[in-house]
Amino acid sequence: MAAFFFYGTLCHAPLLAAVLGLPEADLKPRLAAATLPDHRVSWVKNEAYPMIEHCPGEQAVGVLLSDVSPDEEARLSYYEGAFSYRLEDVKVAAFGTSVKAVCYFPVTSGQTRGAPWVLQDWATVWGDMAEGSARDVMARRARYDADTVGALFPFLMARHWARKMARHTPPANTLRHAPGPDDVTMHARLPGYRGFFDLAEFRLDHKRFDGSRSPEVVREAFLAFDAALVLPYDPVLDQVLLIEQLRYGPLLRDDPNPWVFEPIAGLVDAGEDPADTARREAVEEAGLELGPLELMTRVYASPGYSTEFFHCYLSVCDLSGVTSSVGGLLSEHEDIRSHVLSFDGAMDLIKTGEINAGPLVMMLYWLMAHRAGLRADA
Repeated sequence: MAAFFFYGTLCHAPLLAAVLGLPEADLKPRLAAATLPDHRVSWVKNEAYPMIEHCPGEQAVGVLLSDVSPDEEARLSYYEGAFSYRLEDVKVAAFGTSVKAVCYFPVTSGQTRGAPWVLQDWATVWGDMAEGSARDVMARRARYDADTVGALFPFLMARHWARKMARHTPPANTLRHAPGPDDVTMHARLPGYRGFFDLAEFRLDHKRFDGSRSPEVVREAFLAFDAALVLPYDPVLDQVLLIEQLRYGPLLRDDPNPWVFEPIAGLVDAGEDPADTARREAVEEAGLELGPLELMTRVYASPGYSTEFFHCYLSVCDLSGVTSSVGGLLSEHEDIRSHVLSFDGAMDLIKTGEINAGPLVMMLYWLMAHRAGLRADA
């Protein structure tokens, strides 16, 4: 059986256990401290992962995993293959001697070196998300090749970032139920569809309002993402900017016109502030640079069956030089047309039903409630 040397994120035992499909307690006795001579590990500049370089006289600090079975090697190669890494033979210092091992190195070079790599700094911010995403990657092993799942990885991380943000939900007040630790019991998480989106099937029971316990029920939930939405508004001209694009929901509902008016919006990347997402998407979708944003609200899109969560913003901006245009990223298959129209014109489109996307309706009504003050301050 082979020995594997790890110098980067797989030194984090919970992540390595997730990749191997083992309990962390079973993994730790097989790990030992080790170093790879004449190599240096650094952060990739402006990224959340490390790089390794040949550097005479230095040493890469890591761990050695012993007794790696063929199945474990296949699991490791699938996971690392998603990031375009390949195995190479190395000799590492461990147990007071030189030990033969194999190590994953990137297929391509040219990355820009940042600060020296510190595993604990990475684990503090990214460890939980990476562990969850690794489990998601390995659950797709029978369905996707490594290249395909590698393309999905940023979205898997984004979903776990959404879970992390969800832990900071506002507390229950005197009206809403304040749950106790045993109010919901999850009995089983069953295999479900895992692709770009997940469809989870599970069994649970919960405490009822009368104090009794519900029967055990089987339910499904659509695991989506957090999204940032922004409505640009010019209080001087009393104009808003909307976007229009083909949407698959209306298309598959057999709506004869699946082109939909919406606010600018996009998925929140892992580690990204939703306000920064809104600014990024405004540039990508409408060529619009936004300044300060005002938070309208944060809401679940459809909490009965979906995890999708919206961070909604207003951007007070100058639309005097902005005209309708076509934008979007070709790499994301986007074909987006922007529209600048009067506030009253937008409200008329709600009345006629031509604006039929709930988030945009909600955000326009929010603007209606605050419009007078915004115009008075302009």
